[in-house]
Amino acid sequence: MEATVPDERPSAEGPATFREVFAQREFRAVFLAGSLSWVGDYVAKAAVTLLVFQQTRSVALSAAAFAVSFLPWLLGGPVLAALAERYAYRRVMVACDLIRMALMLVIAIPSLPYQAVLVLIFAATLANPPSQAAKSALIPQLLTGDRLVLGLSLNSSVGQAAQVVGYVFGAAVAAIDPEVALLFNAATFGFSALLVRFGVRHRPPVMNPAHRSHLLRETREGFDIVFRTPVLRAIAILVFSAMLFSIVPEGLAAAWANDESRGAVSAGTAQAAIMVANPVGFILGGLLVSRLFGPARRLKLMRPLAVLAPLMLVPVLFDPPPLVVALLAALCGFAVAGMMPMANGLFVQALPNGFRARAFGVMATGVQVIQGFAVLVTGVLAERFPIPIVVGVWSAAGVVLMAVASLRWPDRQTVDDAIAAASLANADPPPSRPDGPASDGTVGDTSDSHAGDGHRRHAVT
Repeated sequence: MEATVPDERPSAEGPATFREVFAQREFRAVFLAGSLSWVGDYVAKAAVTLLVFQQTRSVALSAAAFAVSFLPWLLGGPVLAALAERYAYRRVMVACDLIRMALMLVIAIPSLPYQAVLVLIFAATLANPPSQAAKSALIPQLLTGDRLVLGLSLNSSVGQAAQVVGYVFGAAVAAIDPEVALLFNAATFGFSALLVRFGVRHRPPVMNPAHRSHLLRETREGFDIVFRTPVLRAIAILVFSAMLFSIVPEGLAAAWANDESRGAVSAGTAQAAIMVANPVGFILGGLLVSRLFGPARRLKLMRPLAVLAPLMLVPVLFDPPPLVVALLAALCGFAVAGMMPMANGLFVQALPNGFRARAFGVMATGVQVIQGFAVLVTGVLAERFPIPIVVGVWSAAGVVLMAVASLRWPDRQTVDDAIAAASLANADPPPSRPDGPASDGTVGDTSDSHAGDGHRRHAVT
C-alpha cells in the first residue's frame, strides 16, 4: 500500500523557501488577489463605520456597521461555504469579487441612507464565506508538501498585515472622504477578479451535479468530516482553543487602555498598541517559524507552542503597564502563529478532495463564534472584576485547556493513517452520491477543506 499512496507530508529535509512558493504562478495570482481584497475590506470597514457615524452621530449604529460584516459567518457560514464545492473554485472567486465590487460602488453613492448602507454591507459580506472557502480549497491544489505549509503561513500573515494597513489607511482616507475609501475597495475587488480570472487555470468542480444532494445535507457532511475524524477533530480543538484566549486583549483593549494607562501613555496610544500587538506578533511568528525550522522540528514545536501561547498572557495578573500588555499579546500571537501553519497543513492533508470548502466553513464559523463568545464573556466579567484579573485567570484556564488538548493529541500512526486514507480517497473515483464520512474517518466522496483563514483572518487557512 505504501508504494501506491503519495506521501505529501512535509519532508524532514528542510523548510521550503519563499522563492519556491512564489515560483508557482497560480499561487502568486491567488496570493495577490487575496491581499488586495483583504486590504480593501478593512479600508471599507473603517470607511463605513465613519460614514454611518457621520450620518447618525450614533456610536451604537456605527458599531453595528462594523459588526454586520461578521453576521454571514454566524448566520450561515457553513451553508454558504458549501456552495463553493458545487462550482469551479475560480468561478466562485471571480463571481464573488464582481458582486462585492458592484455593491461597493452602490454604497459609495453620496448621501445614501445609513439603513441602505447597512443592508448593502450585509449583502456584500454574504459573498465572503463562499469566496474564502473556494480560495482555501484551491491553495492545496497549487502547493504540496512543505510549500503548502509555508504558503498557508504567508496567507495567514498577509491577512494580519492587511488588517493593520487597511485600518490605518482606511481611517486616514475616510477622514477626508469615506466615499473615496469605498471606491478604493471596489477597485481592489475588480483587480482581484482580473487576477484570478487570468492568473488561475480552470478546474472542474469537485462535486458535479450527479453527486449533489441537499445543500443542508452537504453542509452537515462538512461537520461530520471535521468532528468524526479523530485527527481533524484534534486539530479543530487546538485551533478553537487558541482562538478562545488570544482574541481577549484585542477585544478589551479600549476599556483596558482607558482604565490602566495612568498617564504614562495616552489612552489612544495604549489602545492602538494593544490592538495591533497580536496581529504583529502573528505575522512575525508565522513567517519566522515557518522559515527557520524544518517540517519535522515544527511538528515537534506545535504542542509546546500551543501551551506557551496562553501562558504568555498569564503575567497580566500583575497589572503591568499597557505597553507591557501589548508585548505579552504580541508574544501570544507569535506562539499561535508558530503552531498554526503546521496544524493547517496536517488538516489539509488529512482531508479528501471535496470537503475542503465545507470544512473551511465549519472552521471559520467556529472561530467567529468562539472569538465572539470569549470577548463577550470576558467583557461581562470585566464589569465586576479588574481587567488584569479577568484576562490573567482566563489565560491560566487556557494553559490548562491547551495542555489537555496537547496530551490528547493523536499519535503519529493515527496521523499517518488519516493522511493515507485521504490520499486513497482522492485517488478513487467518486461514488454516485456523497455518503459522508464513515466511522473510521474515511469518506465516501472526494472533497476538501482547511482549518482555520478568516476572520478571524488568521485562524482558518
